[in-house]
Amino acid sequence: MIAILSEEHGVLSIVVPCFNEEQVLEAFNDELHARLAELRQPYEVVFVDDGSLDGTLSLLRTFAARDPHVRYLSFSRNFGKEAGLLAGLRESTGDHVAIMDADLQHPPSLLRRMLDLQREGFDQVVARRSRDHDGPLRALLSRSYYQLVNHWVEVELVDGAGDFRLLSRRAVDALLELGERNRFSKGLFSWIGFRTVFFDYTDVPRGGGTSKWSYRHLLNYAVDGMVSFNSRPLRLAIHVGLPLTGLALLYAAWMVGAVLIGGVTAPGYVSLLVAVTGFGGMQIVLLGLVGEYVGRVYNECKQRPHYLVSERTPSGLARTPAQRAHFS
Repeated sequence: MIAILSEEHGVLSIVVPCFNEEQVLEAFNDELHARLAELRQPYEVVFVDDGSLDGTLSLLRTFAARDPHVRYLSFSRNFGKEAGLLAGLRESTGDHVAIMDADLQHPPSLLRRMLDLQREGFDQVVARRSRDHDGPLRALLSRSYYQLVNHWVEVELVDGAGDFRLLSRRAVDALLELGERNRFSKGLFSWIGFRTVFFDYTDVPRGGGTSKWSYRHLLNYAVDGMVSFNSRPLRLAIHVGLPLTGLALLYAAWMVGAVLIGGVTAPGYVSLLVAVTGFGGMQIVLLGLVGEYVGRVYNECKQRPHYLVSERTPSGLARTPAQRAHFS
């Protein structure tokens, strides 16, 4: 069916990074398009396949072939979600750009509310989720992390505020000007500023498949957040290292004095071993911290692309926003 949609509020782009989402992608696509049709606004959906190993790419080809609103691109391998977000933002052409996950934990029904808020003059409308479906340990670790990290980083990171947000075109353009290789989107969203509003929504379980975020991945992500937006840990290394050096010198003087006065005694072996082990462990931690920063500098200097595209929507299926506006 052909219908003329209102362009009063501009074109809406939906950016959807995907990695092994075959089990839920069809349901997400149906739900998303049903909600977008209710908006009566020109739109496009940009799927980014992050090197999936299942049938995700095959589904995206099908979506693009049957729906003029859908475009996709597929990476040559898995480059990570940050690369997928960046690619989607680069591919988007809309006046407003929403970022969503494909697992239905970002309800498409909230798009109308997000658009209404953005029309009040906000450049970032952020959906902040509850943690009702997180385990007790995961929720505790998350809250503790945000309390800790906001004492260190130069920007504010809001607990529960992730990638699910609606951005104005100028906010998207600002993000695309940031060319760093080690990207931490939560921090970048906060760093660009502009008028931002948050609203809460109840967390929902995944529509299918399994989460890609193990505790190991979450730990690495937490480290990214700590070191991407400040150099204070390096200053901390100095502040911690100097007192420890002073304590070590005092301890060495005390040990020498004890030997000169009372001779060598066996009990001192335990305290010496504890001191050497403790100071050695601290040195390794601080060395790893310095190495993390050096590694990031090394990656930036290599200037490799953020991702490589192996496939994108065939040119015969791609349409301009004006052409897409006449289809529903």
